Amino acid sequence: MATILDGKKLANDIKKTLAHEVLLLEGNQVKPGLAVILVGENPASKIYVKNKRKACDEVGIESFDYHLPESTSQEEIEKLIAQLNADKKVHGILVQLPLPPSLNEQRIFEMIDPSKDVDGFHPVNMGKLVSGLLSLRPCTPLGIIALLDSIGYQLEGQQAVVVGRSKIVGKPVALLLLERHATVTICHSKTHNLSEIIKSADVVVAAVGVPKFVKGDWIKQGAVVIDVGINRMDDGSIVGDVDFQEASKYASAITPVPGGVGPMTIAMLLSNVVEAAKKCNS
Repeated sequence: MATILDGKKLANDIKKTLAHEVLLLEGNQVKPGLAVILVGENPASKIYVKNKRKACDEVGIESFDYHLPESTSQEEIEKLIAQLNADKKVHGILVQLPLPPSLNEQRIFEMIDPSKDVDGFHPVNMGKLVSGLLSLRPCTPLGIIALLDSIGYQLEGQQAVVVGRSKIVGKPVALLLLERHATVTICHSKTHNLSEIIKSADVVVAAVGVPKFVKGDWIKQGAVVIDVGINRMDDGSIVGDVDFQEASKYASAITPVPGGVGPMTIAMLLSNVVEAAKKCNS
């Protein structure tokens, strides 16, 4: 049976370390601060923002919440971001997705000061990631690497397959795996022979947003499986992009859903806020 990669426990350990780092920063008169902008009434987004605020409280990060109406204009949100860029108490700025279709998402992300872009989505930070330079990096990919590190997994020379090519997970996690000298294949909706490619992988990262898309017998014996998917079913249950029960028969280690990658995303967001505050203090 596969080892379960407990993201909740690892996230709690990371938060304890961050709480200590926050105390040290406070000793230098720096209180890390995160501004979260939520536009509209999306129920899932409201839950995510609530969880982020709770996590900030746990480690001592000050949170500044801006809940704007659905009717907020592009000009209004850009004006708010400009104010937050200039606010020395704010070290991180996060815009909760999805945004209403009336807003230009890319333009909004480009408005955020790259040094406060704790989501790691700004083109400057993405460019630094591609170039192998230090920068604020996307939270979910960072959490995936931390999970692999937690079991001492050596990526060098291993075959890694990433299923999904989003700018939030697929592309950046592929770059982080490359940094660790893995051989990386990115698969997507146009990929031929997908099951065969996955079968060749020592590490599988599934991030497609389709319930139980990756079948158990697609997994190579002894592979490590990282399931990024969070899919709510009609019966209210939450499942990942991997058929967990079947894949567990083949994998040496696997993340559960929920309780795997999800908690790590928030932990790495907090880590990015603390890193941004440290740079401000250096």
